[in-house]
Amino acid sequence: MALEPWQDTGLPAERRAADLVSRMTLEEKLAQLAGVWPGSTATGADVAPMQHEMTGAQGAADAGDAGSAGDAGAAGAAGDGGDAAGPEALLPHGPGHLTRPFGTAPVDPAAGAAALARDQSRIAGANRFGIPALAHEECLTGFTAWGATVFPTPLAWGASFDPGLVRRMAAAIGGSLRSVGVHQGLAPVLDVLRDPRWGRTEETLGEDPYLTATVGAAYVRGLESTGVVATLKHLAGYGASRGARNHAPVSVGPRELADVLLPPFEMAVRDGGARSVMHAYNDVDGVPAAADQRLLTALLREEWGFTGTVVSDYFGVSFLEHTHRVAGSPAEAAALALAAGVDVELPAVHCYGAPLLKAVSSGEVPEALVDRAARRVLRQKCELGLLDGAQRAPAPPDAPAPQDAPASAPDAGRPDLDPPALRALARELAEESVVLLANPSGALPLAPRARITVVGPLADDPAALLGCYSFPRHVGVEHPGVPLGVTVRTPLEALRAELPDAVVTRADGPAAPDLVAGSDLCVAVLGDRAGLFGRGTSGEGCDAADLELPDGQGELLDALLDSASAAGTPVVLVLLTGRPYALGRWADRLAAVVQAFFPGEEGGTALAGVLSGRVNPSGRLPVSVPREPGGQPWTYLAPPLGQANGASSLDPTPLYPFGHGLSYTGWAWEDARCDDAGIPTDGGTTLRVTVRNTGHLRGTEVVQLYLHDPVARCARPVARLIGYARVPLGPGEAAEVSFGFHADLAAYTVEPGRRVVEPGALELRLAASSADSGVRHRIPLTLTGPERVVGHERRMECPVAVGVRERAK
Repeated sequence: MALEPWQDTGLPAERRAADLVSRMTLEEKLAQLAGVWPGSTATGADVAPMQHEMTGAQGAADAGDAGSAGDAGAAGAAGDGGDAAGPEALLPHGPGHLTRPFGTAPVDPAAGAAALARDQSRIAGANRFGIPALAHEECLTGFTAWGATVFPTPLAWGASFDPGLVRRMAAAIGGSLRSVGVHQGLAPVLDVLRDPRWGRTEETLGEDPYLTATVGAAYVRGLESTGVVATLKHLAGYGASRGARNHAPVSVGPRELADVLLPPFEMAVRDGGARSVMHAYNDVDGVPAAADQRLLTALLREEWGFTGTVVSDYFGVSFLEHTHRVAGSPAEAAALALAAGVDVELPAVHCYGAPLLKAVSSGEVPEALVDRAARRVLRQKCELGLLDGAQRAPAPPDAPAPQDAPASAPDAGRPDLDPPALRALARELAEESVVLLANPSGALPLAPRARITVVGPLADDPAALLGCYSFPRHVGVEHPGVPLGVTVRTPLEALRAELPDAVVTRADGPAAPDLVAGSDLCVAVLGDRAGLFGRGTSGEGCDAADLELPDGQGELLDALLDSASAAGTPVVLVLLTGRPYALGRWADRLAAVVQAFFPGEEGGTALAGVLSGRVNPSGRLPVSVPREPGGQPWTYLAPPLGQANGASSLDPTPLYPFGHGLSYTGWAWEDARCDDAGIPTDGGTTLRVTVRNTGHLRGTEVVQLYLHDPVARCARPVARLIGYARVPLGPGEAAEVSFGFHADLAAYTVEPGRRVVEPGALELRLAASSADSGVRHRIPLTLTGPERVVGHERRMECPVAVGVRERAK
């Protein structure tokens, strides 16, 4: 039998998709533009905004879908599901997407993989072209599935300053997704944080666009290297909402949008190879992202060259009608989103189904817009191999669908979603992400035989280590009878295992002051509980009014310090949080401060290693730690008038600045130099510095490169990060670190749509943090020649090389 062009795997995906679209009915094309969400209502778990309000009629059909992966129990009790109606009944022409078959309820991996394969077979069999669905899952802290490895949160990735390690993690996550038949991961989050009161701070990579861009692009490369589609979230401005309120409007000017909020997405598309983008919930200056043609088509596709799919954030198309009020009906919402460039409605069909069908059939919406989106979806399915099994000739549009279509099967064998290799990777990233903020009296590392009292509400709670998008905190809390799914050692358990010769005592309540008085040292474990929509102190929908420690923990720390001071017992504060908190009132009373940003299932062991000295801390702050709880929303990127000055009695200077972090060894930065004192506005040069470990322990220094522009045509940040390098060295060893600076890195937006490199004086700062006190060397550089306009082709990354280590002398 001769193959049709869409069936020919030797043809380009674009041609195959176009041929297939030309053969499809309008109903068949629309079916590819939406997902179904089996089990989303029946489980009762609230994992998306307005989920149960928006699922509506679909929920009734979902409730009986015992054969879907979303209803497979934690022990695989759902069985085969018999003849229960599957997701193909919701969209008889075959849905484009399957929403979270593993991430909606606890699903045993083997049972879930088998159920997903059955669902895919039924979906393909229900449409005349044999097209399976594209299954997607969340994967922000690892595969958000029961029993899967829980990695540190993205804020911890940022603290590692290690794109290479993040890329390895993402590749491991992609392998887990593929092993059970999932094609697309909804990560990474590339929103640049502008106000840490925002509940989703833990999901970001921090307050700096360069760190966010480079680490985020590394995650994309890792996930895409496994064949899994990476989805960038959330385009654009979501992390800059007014008052740090989730879903709130965003007030930013075109320069802030262009130079701070958009570069991470641009780098992830251009250099990372991301194949999907998710629009944001918010509006910018009154235009909702889901209806913004300038953003989703003119910028993303025409300027940046993006060729993948744009998917809606959950219910984002419906929100055009229900929350933004820019559409009067589901059909109007569909028309706005489709015209703007939203190809797929997630998580379930509301607007892209019957309302859009009627609008296209009546001529209100051009069918060409449907064709455009369908080609993009089907091209991606071609790239994923989802059309390669459909070798039979399609039946006429009105013929019954055959029932023998091939399934999109997962890899053979029982999937292990938390193998030792992934746990080791989670531990490595957790260790690199822990930040030693202060250690003024050398209280750390802990003595191996010390008498240690451990206090605080999070000291012996495994949930304290896990972020909002981990399965136990995202979904598991709605299923209290189901085990955690992974082994998590609490900080208390880990510290006892780390220091077997120490006396480690847990104390809370009235007995705590007496036990603290009899100890050599007290470790206080405080911080956040991740959750959703008000069910935690950090996480989606858990925004904060200020940056005081939550749940009265500030008062607890006051009382603890008072009793410890009377007894002469030093107190080490360990923070497990999803955002920075104001620590100014305790800064002079604490013996040491250790910060971890929800470090994952191996976070307890990593923290214990840092406290004991087995791990020499190398994490650096991806967000500034404020001195006062009202110091927000300024980040270190503030222009001069945003810094402390005599015009205001409020001082926003952070207690610990972006990039700050201490080590148990000493460092010297020597022989800093630049190959050229002046370069043209289209030229480049190399900066060099020799870093030496002057202490007695192996460690890793993080060398940061900042750009200071003394005079510009608009108010600019005093300094901004343009490069960084992790430099691991043994005692007495040294290595030369080189940065390949190009003039493009000095570009900034002077007016909407116009980014320039201008001649003049610059200062390049080699620094250990963004603060003046962190600067080790200042190197002047002059750009010469004409002003140059730069666009999408500009260099966005500073190449870094760490030379051969020089042995200890």
